[in-house]
Amino acid sequence: MSSVVEQLEAALPRSEVSTDADVAQTYATDQAGFCRAGRAAAVVRARSVDSVQAVMRIASATGTPVVPRGAGTGLSGGANAVDGCIVLCLEKMDRILELDPSTRLARVEPGVLNGSLDRAARAHGLMYAPDPASRNISTIGGNVATNAGGACCLKYGVTRDHIARLVAVLADGSLIRTGADTVKNVAGLDLTSLLVGSEGTLAVVVEVGARLMPARPACGTMVAQFADLASAGRAIVELAGPRNLSKLEIMDRTTVRAVEAIANMDLDTSAAALLLAQVDTVDAPAIMAATEATCEALGATFVATTLDEREGELFMRARAMALPALEKQGHCLLDDVAVTIPRVPDLLELCAAVAERHQVTVGTFGHAGDGNLHPTLVYDAREPGQEAAALAAFDDIVAGTLKLGGSVTGEHGVGMLKRPHLARMLGERELGLMRGIKGVFDPGGILNPGKAY
Repeated sequence: MSSVVEQLEAALPRSEVSTDADVAQTYATDQAGFCRAGRAAAVVRARSVDSVQAVMRIASATGTPVVPRGAGTGLSGGANAVDGCIVLCLEKMDRILELDPSTRLARVEPGVLNGSLDRAARAHGLMYAPDPASRNISTIGGNVATNAGGACCLKYGVTRDHIARLVAVLADGSLIRTGADTVKNVAGLDLTSLLVGSEGTLAVVVEVGARLMPARPACGTMVAQFADLASAGRAIVELAGPRNLSKLEIMDRTTVRAVEAIANMDLDTSAAALLLAQVDTVDAPAIMAATEATCEALGATFVATTLDEREGELFMRARAMALPALEKQGHCLLDDVAVTIPRVPDLLELCAAVAERHQVTVGTFGHAGDGNLHPTLVYDAREPGQEAAALAAFDDIVAGTLKLGGSVTGEHGVGMLKRPHLARMLGERELGLMRGIKGVFDPGGILNPGKAY
């Protein structure tokens, strides 16, 4: 390892390389629990493409593992260090290189924060649509690595739908460019889409060409309360399809109570579920009226709507606080599963049944409109047996989701946390193809080993 470190220090600006044990510990994990992390030989905080290429050339020549990372906000262990690796952090590559309103394209470095790109776009009447809850602290490079989603996916799709092209460094240090600025492009295989969601296992993304769209502020917002999960589930199925909503979110009773405990928002903590919906089109009054009528017909105990954008954001604030509020209740193990819209009621029922069976607190919230929920297991690690019960409940939720025809991860990625479950979802032939593709991009297997597939 001393030879690797010496080569890094010789090839890179000294300020970019650290072997300090405390620094290595700081960059050893993302935000996921239950995922092992090793000790890196060095942390490189690259500031240029040249530095990234130099790191990969050294790593390739010496067979040293490289773990790429952005801001470390991931929730699957995808950025966890392995013993003796180089942690290649891209958070310092944070420039917006170009933003062209005429083509609705932006060129950004991977360390640019999602929210920063969106704010820059809005200065031109545009927006960057993908909106993970972490958008103010997560980087575009990390969003690309996991194909991040968010509340707006219901209407606008995931990260992959908004990436025109990429510049990436391969395992041997060579540079590739994928995609095109044009709206239409079917020239060859779609390498851009392949890299999006590959979790740093194929290449290191060093530039992102992002597509922007006209900014559309929320024109209408609804909050509806339900006395039981079944009624809320039926409402989700009815609302997710034809209503042209931009957001449809859910919080169950456990989540609502956690939010109310820290925010004092006068939420009804007796309700079994809270639905929040938004629309961003000029016909918002008609859509909100129809949405309200649907909820009432399906048993909502309370419905309120507003056409005021600021008031609407106040309504949505409770949903943004879901995970931080649950984390205040104890240790959390956050799940990320997805089903088709007709199976959302079944998934809600599954999460409640698992909580009862294992006697574990489960706060379920998430993107009801696209079927991606986040059952969050809350437990006290100091109490004997609670951690084991939480892990068992986590496994049961994943297994139950697969029985419903769903996915083990909707937007957080496989990383380390979901890797044991991937084989249940995919066949051996499919996994073999994925590993074969990795072998083409990364013959030495040095890029983010032990993650995803």
